[in-house]
Amino acid sequence: MSQSAIEHYTSEFDRLQSGYTAWLNPQRQIAIETLQQTGFPNLRQENWKYTNIGPITKRKFITAGANFNGLTPAQLDGVRFSETDCHELVFDNGNYSASLSTLHELPEGVIIQSLSEALTDNRTVIEPYLNRYAKSDEDGFVALNTAFLESGAFIFIPDNVCIEEPVHLLFLANKQPQAFVAHQRNLLVLGKNARVTVIESYVGFDEAEYFTNTITEITLASGAALEHYKLQQESQRGYHIGKLYAHQQRDSRVESYSFSLGGALVRNDIQIDLAEHGAGVSLNGLYIASGRQHIDNHTRVNHTKPHTSSEEYYHGVLDGSARGVFNGKVIVHKQAQKTDAHQSNKNLLLSDNAEVDTKPELEIYADDVKCSHGATVGQLDKTMLLYLRSRAIDEETAKSLLIFAFVEEIIKRIKFMPIRKRMEAIVVGKLPDANLIREFMQ
Repeated sequence: MSQSAIEHYTSEFDRLQSGYTAWLNPQRQIAIETLQQTGFPNLRQENWKYTNIGPITKRKFITAGANFNGLTPAQLDGVRFSETDCHELVFDNGNYSASLSTLHELPEGVIIQSLSEALTDNRTVIEPYLNRYAKSDEDGFVALNTAFLESGAFIFIPDNVCIEEPVHLLFLANKQPQAFVAHQRNLLVLGKNARVTVIESYVGFDEAEYFTNTITEITLASGAALEHYKLQQESQRGYHIGKLYAHQQRDSRVESYSFSLGGALVRNDIQIDLAEHGAGVSLNGLYIASGRQHIDNHTRVNHTKPHTSSEEYYHGVLDGSARGVFNGKVIVHKQAQKTDAHQSNKNLLLSDNAEVDTKPELEIYADDVKCSHGATVGQLDKTMLLYLRSRAIDEETAKSLLIFAFVEEIIKRIKFMPIRKRMEAIVVGKLPDANLIREFMQ
């Protein structure tokens, strides 16, 4: 099955290679050869033993082309944050759309543009950072993304510049005659003391069948700060493999928020390298699945220098026959004394057939650290249900209130209010008695 997929993508690579930016062709060639040699992950590998990627590899997704049917204005309006002046880059079925995108006036030296444009216009700026942390030999999906590297976003913030307006990257897909794949690569580079908020939205419409294979690489110089949001709302026939790599220098800060609400099969990988003294990261995640959805979150935080810090809070709500996976790994290297690292994963199962595999991990090679980790898996608290019922609240509403309270622990951590409000609306919309729940929230 995997070999057939490799042959298919090799054929696609040969067909499209001549149309890509020429100076990257050697890296692309190495990537496709790596894919041919190593193949895609399988259940025998420790990091993939709970996630069967067969539904992806058995389909022959064609590479998204510019001739695909485009978006309607109504679809775009429903995913924008119209209440705030965001810089917007819109990707329509895998292709950058300049006509749908909006960029306001930018400070001198700031670059916000599609990756395809940057590969031509800003090679000298982009070349030192591209493919620096996403290595093709990590797994077949990284190799595949690199082989087809052309589409995505490039954001460059020079030293001492703060971008007040968020940058919103919208990756939108609607139904096409044939299932397609979009390989997106986003590159974020922040100079010393630079600051920006970046939102990545992945949305599928009309039960579209497609595969999103996306990578985001982030480099933060000393004192830089990034607030990063990922909203994954793929269609119920959409597949999503997403990877994020962040390399942080001295006293830099990343706040990451990952929300997985859609998709038939979803895998999110986050790797953070706290590479210099004082670097810190906060990872926050929420995954909600029902039916036969499968959502897998893997995180890895490398503490390599002293006085670095990390915190991680992931919550999952699973119903029907859905399956969730969480693997959070924190590695404290020998020289990383005075590390402060904490991790928590909580899961709520709403049906007897829902399942979650959770594995928080700590590897500590230093002796002067403060580290903790924990995981819980449970159902709704019967005592709390009884308490609410005694207050004349019917059973379904009582359950909904408890579910919302569980989810709200993550939502209330969101700093960007338009996202917080949208997440609350999405979650409430999934609950019975939605209108009544909204009254309790007021």
